[in-house]
Amino acid sequence: MTVQEGTLLWTPPTERVEASTLRRYMRWLKESRGMEFDDYFALWRWSVEDLEAFWASVWEFFAVRAHRPYRSVLSARTMPGARWFEGAELNYAEHAFRHAREGGPAVLAKTEGLPLETLSWEELKWAVARARAGLERLGVRRGDRVAAVASNGPEALIAFLAAASLGAVWSSSSPDFGAEGILDRFGQIEPKVLFFVPAYRYGGRRHDRRDILRALRHALPSLEATILLPVRLGEADDGAFPDVARREALASGGPGAVFLWDDWLRLGGDDPPLRFDPVPFDHPLWILFSSGTTGLPKPIVQSHGGILLEHLKALALQLDVQPGDRFFWYTTTGWMMWNFLISGLLVGAAVLLYDGSPAFPDLGALWRFAEETRMTVFGTSAPYLMALQKSGFVPRERFDLSALKTIGSTGAPLPPEGFAWVYAAVKDDVWLASVSGGTDVCTAFLGGVPLLPVRAGELQGPALGAAVAAFDEAGRSVVGEVGELVLTAPMPSMPVFFWHDPDGTRYRESYFDVFPGVWRHGDWVKITERGSAVITGRSDATINRQGVRMGTSDFYRVVEALPEVADSLVIDLSRPDGTPELVLFVVPAEGAAVDSSLEEKIRLEIRRRLSPRHVPDRIVAAPGVPRTLNGKKMEVPVKKLFLGVPPERAVNPGSMQNPEVLSFYIETAAAWRRR
Repeated sequence: MTVQEGTLLWTPPTERVEASTLRRYMRWLKESRGMEFDDYFALWRWSVEDLEAFWASVWEFFAVRAHRPYRSVLSARTMPGARWFEGAELNYAEHAFRHAREGGPAVLAKTEGLPLETLSWEELKWAVARARAGLERLGVRRGDRVAAVASNGPEALIAFLAAASLGAVWSSSSPDFGAEGILDRFGQIEPKVLFFVPAYRYGGRRHDRRDILRALRHALPSLEATILLPVRLGEADDGAFPDVARREALASGGPGAVFLWDDWLRLGGDDPPLRFDPVPFDHPLWILFSSGTTGLPKPIVQSHGGILLEHLKALALQLDVQPGDRFFWYTTTGWMMWNFLISGLLVGAAVLLYDGSPAFPDLGALWRFAEETRMTVFGTSAPYLMALQKSGFVPRERFDLSALKTIGSTGAPLPPEGFAWVYAAVKDDVWLASVSGGTDVCTAFLGGVPLLPVRAGELQGPALGAAVAAFDEAGRSVVGEVGELVLTAPMPSMPVFFWHDPDGTRYRESYFDVFPGVWRHGDWVKITERGSAVITGRSDATINRQGVRMGTSDFYRVVEALPEVADSLVIDLSRPDGTPELVLFVVPAEGAAVDSSLEEKIRLEIRRRLSPRHVPDRIVAAPGVPRTLNGKKMEVPVKKLFLGVPPERAVNPGSMQNPEVLSFYIETAAAWRRR
């Protein structure tokens, strides 16, 4: 399936546009502020030119509940250094229950192969109240760190809301991380309490993590308590398994007490009140971590107020998640999309949690979940959608998706073919919102706009309040050509600081070392004449052929469309003297081989669909493509290996999804340098 970039695929019906929260916000601006905008881009320009007025309007429109009012919206527009809503005191968790409704579900959770679990708003509130009281009994106070190695089930959400309610700082990791990867993260923040799931189910198999538990307890001296979460394995000993893990953990030694989840909840009594401690607007809410592919992950601290305002805006105005919606994103607790997903509670949506493989027992797993839950918003990753497209899977032929109104895609650029597949194979009247942002701000800069049409391969537009631009090498804004994705003005959800970065050096070096005072995000982007955008890959993995810079997504779109190719990775090793060396690693599909015939087919296809300058100089068969724990291709670390950076400095195996493939690239790089 080939489709031209920019092809019009869907236009939102008038009734859907008029029913959107964004249109309601625009009507409110007219009625309350006397401000009227001809179109979305006029609204966007105002939102980034008058930041104070825009963010004050978000505060007022969503009726943010503050225990103390703010003195000023923005004390400085500098980056870094902007201070938002000084004087205000509030609590993120309090807003999660503001739209609680009797009778409707707050959480729908499923572990692969097991029955659906449902929590009402009252049940969620009661569980959070008991969890908060339990944390208080353990001595957790404002500013203490609470960490979790948790499955994507109700307990992680309950523990997070409890920690946030009293001003503790949350951080979570997926249970599939190895001990080294978890310690690279939690070792930096010294948690007082650790929530841990001793086993989880994925791909139809039990994954026992008791050895990880023992390692963490010995390596984290700050721990004063460990709470073992329930396991859902679909086995007869599910209930007894955590108790076995508890006894083993205590016998092996380590700091602090070890509790079972239910026993710990009883510490706070049967019916404690749910309270929310007001904290300053910029008080830390959670610590997210960068992928850490070449060193220790960056501990990114985001605030109660910044995340609250950004997620209200992003979910309600950009993705049009409304009260009563059933909002889902396929994620683990170790990816920022989990934090984004659970913020669905802020706008009154039920959040849908799925724990398990998206391909077990078959490719219909998530679509079956969508049918069962009457899902209205289905969020996933671009690689997942492309895998379905390549397999020929057609969800609309197998499942009732009549409730589905929106599909979200992120994690990597979605090529035009992926857009076309959604409309052909899923639903022709669905809104496909391809979005792009990052862990650094826990939101999207570019993506969904419910008033605009969907065009193949394009993100609809910049998010309100996000001063997005494409810069050339001289720092000039460009349109219609690829440039560095930058932000020229601050956003409330930008990090308030990095943990253990007292003078801000690491923070400044991460975003402001190329264009002083301007946030450089690290992606290549093309802003079109229409205002839409196309992400073409990471700018630090640039392909420079005969002086023309390009991203990597174009290569993957062409190469991975071939049925003989399962995956691929491209790096540019061209020498300073101009000698070209574009290397394409190809993982063959089952039953295929990277032989001269396939190599010629790849070269012809690239020459035909891209250009002669894109044709790789070498094609190498590979056993796999190294990926981060969140599934992103590790182009830069592989390139560093080929440039002679020692493996221990070039790549962190603890940050990898598949460290077993690393030896291939280390050996291949060493042989390449010996030529």
